[in-house]
Amino acid sequence: MLRFSHDIKLLLEKLASQPLTIGEILAETSERGFSLVIALLVLPFLFPMPPGFTGPLGSGCLLLSLQMALGKRSPWLPKKVAKFQFPRRFILQILQNLRRVTRIVEKVARPRWTALAQSHIAWQINGVCISWLAILLISPIPFTNPIPTVGILLFAVATLESDGLLMCVSYVLTALITLIVVSIGYTLWQVPNFLPNVF
Repeated sequence: MLRFSHDIKLLLEKLASQPLTIGEILAETSERGFSLVIALLVLPFLFPMPPGFTGPLGSGCLLLSLQMALGKRSPWLPKKVAKFQFPRRFILQILQNLRRVTRIVEKVARPRWTALAQSHIAWQINGVCISWLAILLISPIPFTNPIPTVGILLFAVATLESDGLLMCVSYVLTALITLIVVSIGYTLWQVPNFLPNVF
């Protein structure tokens, strides 16, 4: 089992039995907490999610990725976000769906091009890309949440698994995701009365 699959499963199981704040999770996972917590924050967007979660989860992801872009290795979150706790029912729902995600991850990720994957420059570029994808994630374009989520998860997995090849794939995917989300937003904008009815 890959480190990502193992770590995220253990983390979710712990959250299901003993609720922790995002701040406490970061304190436990140290530098690797960047990728683990970013993955934890965006995983729910792959599945049906109750309203009101996009803001805190997306904001947390954006703040952590901006710190990566600045070259920070010790994660920090403001108190309001750091005190956020996932409801137990919500965590159990993610756990039920996690096998599908990890099955795909384990087919595509492994240590490759490690010199690139572990470089300081790659760390910062990944932070920039994740930040941009997080902005797309929390943007008010309906029906698009899972699209940037896939890109963010790939970056988190590539970082944890030291997979430089997957990072390069993620860079290309970021450009494609940008085109897709912007195209969807532009198309919806052109449909008369659609956005007013959504919002």
